[in-house]
Amino acid sequence: MITVSLCMIVKDEEDVLARCLESAADLADEIVIVDTGSADRTREIAERFTSRIYPFDWNDDFAAARNYAFSLAEKDYCMWLDADDVLLDADRDAFLELKETLDPAVSVVMAKYNTGFDEHGNVTFSYFRERLIKNHTGMRWEGAVHEAITPVGRVVYSDFAVTHRKTRPSNPDRNLRIYEKQLRQGATLEPRQQFYYGRELYYHQRYEEAAQVFEEFLEEGQGWVENNIDACCHCAYCYERLERPEQALRALLRSFAYDRPRAEVCCELGRWFFQRENLSLAAYWYALALTCTRDDSRGGFVSPDCYGYLPCIQLCVCYSRLGDLERAARMNELAASFKPDTDAVLHNRAFFQGLAAEA
Repeated sequence: MITVSLCMIVKDEEDVLARCLESAADLADEIVIVDTGSADRTREIAERFTSRIYPFDWNDDFAAARNYAFSLAEKDYCMWLDADDVLLDADRDAFLELKETLDPAVSVVMAKYNTGFDEHGNVTFSYFRERLIKNHTGMRWEGAVHEAITPVGRVVYSDFAVTHRKTRPSNPDRNLRIYEKQLRQGATLEPRQQFYYGRELYYHQRYEEAAQVFEEFLEEGQGWVENNIDACCHCAYCYERLERPEQALRALLRSFAYDRPRAEVCCELGRWFFQRENLSLAAYWYALALTCTRDDSRGGFVSPDCYGYLPCIQLCVCYSRLGDLERAARMNELAASFKPDTDAVLHNRAFFQGLAAEA
């Protein structure tokens, strides 16, 4: 059986750290906590789980802090978690099975990261992240923010997931501040960091600047395919908010130059035409979304609703407005097969039942 070092960087996490460690501590063979300057009870809580707690002078570089934590690990594999992550019971079981069965020749274990949820707790947004990294293989974190490790060697995709459960908003300006500090100091952002810089500008509603960064990122042609597709979508979001709808449409269509259509993009195209009352074309793109195969292992951001519920419920609306009520009712029931109790499904069902009763 492999051994695992749980390596975490923390700061002022007294509200969530115990929850995280209670879900993961017994899965690891050692726990390494790197504290980047807590002023609350974080260290006291961490001491309940491990004596290996180390200070780190924060220097606006998440990769540096994570690399320091990994450098202190002594077991076969390093596993990272953020303090507001948890492993649910089913994922704990899957993780233990992985520990017992993993081939030691594996270099990196990818695990799903569930970060978005609806009101019922269903996952609405997820993606795979490098979660276990074989120790002493030279792989290092890169990026002052949105840090990542480029996997090398043999990579496997696991059945366990990590669930990200925030209890409070993080500092919304931190990442953008770090990027702009780097740029003022003359740094050149490598493609992945350039992509995330564009996203930070978008989050801060600096749409003109964000669109320019995304366009430059795409023109340089050095990005990962999934980031390219996402950059096209974010360009479209920027242009919509800048009231340039035709540029938004072209940005979405540009995504097809990088790979086969994603359901997420098809749904965005459906929305674009729906907003302009072109219901036939909206229905075309929503129907195309239903033909797209979901493949989480490609590593990109995944919105599960786009592969089922969302296009079905939108097709129900499109067909209803186009006068095809029978087809609309069928699409509503297909939407119900994905999410049976949503307000939209129940409202539509009552509407169609009422029409049937009047007939």
